Formats: sequence, structure tokens, C-alpha cells
Amino acid sequence: MTAITWVLAADGRRARIFETRGLALDLQQVEDIRNPALQAADSIDKGRDSFAKALASFLEESRLRHRFDRLRLAVEPEFLGALRERLSSETLKLVYEARSNEVSNVNVQDARR
Repeated sequence: MTAITWVLAADGRRARIFETRGLALDLQQVEDIRNPALQAADSIDKGRDSFAKALASFLEESRLRHRFDRLRLAVEPEFLGALRERLSSETLKLVYEARSNEVSNVNVQDARR
């Protein structure tokens, strides 16, 4: 069976999830999640924290539904810590690479790098 890898490109405003199967670099976007609370939040930190919690919950549910086998994180430095704190230990075991960088607005060709 071919392993499914999800690539999460995120910051406190937006998270994009790309999927690839096996060793191919053919990334297909499967999710584009925006943080609606950030505009209404009293503070940016509070909005980021709630988005990290919601995103971690989405990833946990997706893991339980076997939507991915491996997870690669490319996340803004200020958001990476908040997200990692909220990921379950089982989901963290599937993370094979984590990079701190600004990539939520990248195009598919840039995400392959």
C-alpha cells in the first residue's frame, strides 16, 4: 500500500494541506483552512492559539480516519510551537519533518522544495 504524506503549510492566519502518495512530488491541495477568529479576536495571540487548537483537532480527526500516514510541517515559527503543543502524541509520531518558515501563501511548485 502506498503511503500518503500530508504537507501542512501554516501560519496563524491560514493552513494549507497538500497530499502526495508514495515518493512522488506530485502535491495536490486537499484543504485550505482560514482562521476566522483572528479578525474578531481581541489579541493576535488568542486568535492564533484557538486556530492552533482547531487545526490540531482537524489533524487528529484526519489521523483517526487514516487520511494520512506521514505529516510534514512547514509552519511559521511563532505558530509552530503553539501547534506542536496541541498535537496528540500519536499525531506527533507521524511528523517526519518540521520546518519553521512562512509558507501558507506558497504555490504548489514552491511547496515541493
